[in-house]
Amino acid sequence: MSGLMLLDTPSLYFRAFYGVPESVTAPDGTPVNAVRGLIDMIARLVQDRAPDRLVCCMDADWRPAFRVAALPSYKAHRVAEDGGDQTPDALEEQLPVIDRVLDAVGLARAGVPGYEADDVIGTLAVRGAADGPVDIVTGDRDLFQLVDDRGPVAVLYTARGIRNLQIMGEKEVAAKYGIPGRGYGDYATLRGDPSDGLPGVPGVGDKTAAALVTRFGSVEGILAALDAGTDAGFPAGARRRMEAAREYLAAAETVVRVVTDIDAPELAGLDDRLPAEPRDAAALVELADGWNLGGPVNRLLNALSR
Repeated sequence: MSGLMLLDTPSLYFRAFYGVPESVTAPDGTPVNAVRGLIDMIARLVQDRAPDRLVCCMDADWRPAFRVAALPSYKAHRVAEDGGDQTPDALEEQLPVIDRVLDAVGLARAGVPGYEADDVIGTLAVRGAADGPVDIVTGDRDLFQLVDDRGPVAVLYTARGIRNLQIMGEKEVAAKYGIPGRGYGDYATLRGDPSDGLPGVPGVGDKTAAALVTRFGSVEGILAALDAGTDAGFPAGARRRMEAAREYLAAAETVVRVVTDIDAPELAGLDDRLPAEPRDAAALVELADGWNLGGPVNRLLNALSR
């Protein structure tokens, strides 16, 4: 399937870090498991999906200020003692190597100060859908909110591994969660997501959240129904719970909703074409030799040359 492929790169390199043993090291003993695993993932994706264009989307800010201001609990449990995130040291030291390898190969890499990779993906997906299919590769369900069969924009969900991707479009999201296909963001707002410090509405679980999103279409629709004073469409006790959660619902909307309209120079004129040959062959050879990356780099170059 040709078109644009957007990689949730942090999701992939975390998966690689925990999926490939730390005993995989460079000659000096430094772990390179995340680097090797990520390169092999990209090679497999290019080989199997044959995109025309590809962007490695990055977190320039893993916990943006605008989201924390709206909901202080957002990712609060992931904050380290020094105020940063809790990325393991053995992964942290591999991130600059990942950047250098991607740049030497010539793959587009994009991050915007003040935004997460999700927001870069959202913006590029909306732009890219005007020109053809968009595939979003991630292990993060939050990005299900971007699926759109009109584009089409689909999520290639990595929960079962790169070799066993789950293709999630509107129909698949609707079938799995019992909600309108583009309603995942509203659904997540209502039921909550402990992994992001999103508490959800107390007393509202999966079934009630799905019923409310199906009936009212969105959090905005639920709030409009509350303002209208109607009880119609609310499961037993749900109207009272929604009323009590008004402040949370207004804040969570800002937190959960992926930004799709970033206007930033980092995304202007982005060359996302797949390279036929490395951008900097000499640097790539040096990286491959110095960091024990010869096998994965060759597999990626072979995939790109097809």
